[in-house]
Amino acid sequence: MAEHNELGKKGEEIALTYLKSKQYVIKETNWRFRKNEVDIITEKDNLLVVVEVKTRTSEYFENPKEAVTKKKQKFIIQAADAYIQEKNIELEVRFDIVGVTIINGKTKIEHIQDAFQPSLLL
Repeated sequence: MAEHNELGKKGEEIALTYLKSKQYVIKETNWRFRKNEVDIITEKDNLLVVVEVKTRTSEYFENPKEAVTKKKQKFIIQAADAYIQEKNIELEVRFDIVGVTIINGKTKIEHIQDAFQPSLLL
């Protein structure tokens, strides 16, 4: 596995542990839609929360919110819609980003709730 894939996997594991500690109920990880995947789908407070995880080893790159491009956001929204249809879910949806930065063995987590809105991209 490529080094960036291993880093991404580690970041997703850290994000999962973090979300569970905040009482998020994990529904899916790496849920496939077309040729891409959604990192984490959770439920909390009567909301379906779709989470994109961005992992970095430096703070010199863009922040996690900037790293999720409009194109990526559109895909995540389409995937969430497909998931809702497939699972017949009747919850409101929120889109979050969890940024994980790992530098010299130290981990920093930034959880951006309601990071983007579907209505702004349609």
